[in-house]
Amino acid sequence: MKVAVFQSYTNGLYTFMFENGEDMIFDEIHPRALKQFDLKHDESYIDQTFKITFVEVSASDDDVIYRIDSLKLVS
Repeated sequence: MKVAVFQSYTNGLYTFMFENGEDMIFDEIHPRALKQFDLKHDESYIDQTFKITFVEVSASDDDVIYRIDSLKLVS
């Protein structure tokens, strides 16, 4: 798990900033995680810190997308 701050949900993409200052954009979130934390609609999660587990998924045309598998809100 890595720690990151949720920045935004725009045009179907989820942006998080990691502790090292690097932004990462995720194309997908596992439905179980999205059900727990509705990042699409609940703006109260912006600037909140999460522990994230994610995977790299090969897409068509040699593209790679990143999918969040689990989220845990850090208090």
